[in-house]
Amino acid sequence: MAYPGVPSSLEERGRILRELGFVTRRVGDELHGRAEITPEMHVPGTAVLRTSVLATWADTVSGLLASLAMGPRVPVTLELDVNLYRPAPGTGEVRAVGRTVKAGRSVFVAEFEFSVDAEPIALGAASFMVAPDPDVQLPPRLSVELPPTTERLPMPLAERAGCLRVAPGTVVLPRSADGLNASDTINGGLLALAAEEAVLSLAPGDSLGFLGLRYVLGARVGPVVADARLHEGLGRVEVRDTGNDNRLTTLATARVFGR
Repeated sequence: MAYPGVPSSLEERGRILRELGFVTRRVGDELHGRAEITPEMHVPGTAVLRTSVLATWADTVSGLLASLAMGPRVPVTLELDVNLYRPAPGTGEVRAVGRTVKAGRSVFVAEFEFSVDAEPIALGAASFMVAPDPDVQLPPRLSVELPPTTERLPMPLAERAGCLRVAPGTVVLPRSADGLNASDTINGGLLALAAEEAVLSLAPGDSLGFLGLRYVLGARVGPVVADARLHEGLGRVEVRDTGNDNRLTTLATARVFGR
């Protein structure tokens, strides 16, 4: 399970995701977000925005909506999927719109859409549950409106996160303070990055048209290892926390565009 991007009082925590420059604001019952695409967000060897970046922003929008319904209890991500109409552009301002689908006592569901220059590029949905530990609480003055920041990725995202391709289909992602969420586990957006990198290492020069994530357990120790297999363009990825008895943290499904 992954905790959505919630601001923390610790300066380093979550810094990598803040460097994506995502800003949110409430518009009626919706939560809108926006961010400028930079080359550091591209799939390696292409001018295409990473699908894992869209997944990170989707988790942020949906998770903040979930916090409104579930607070002060902490919502944790169960499932999230991003579906692209075509390879994402490499420039422009991405705009996101998140909406509540269901706000139950134990489960929350949101949907989201992404566009660039008013042209739809992706859509998807996410589900959340209340964190099992009742002592884990959201900040008392949590705002779902994330303000602009001057922080930006100083290098390509995978390099910034220390996400390393060690063999075809295998990626290692370390646990670092600037990649954690407020529950001290590796942020779900970075687990999405690891899953994406594992698949793309088997399909160089391609990008993902679909990324589905099932968060099973928080990645608390690290490093995590993502192992992918790809057949006729459809990939399956297991992400495991090697420092925690190699337990499965995330199960991902992906489809590449060019196959």
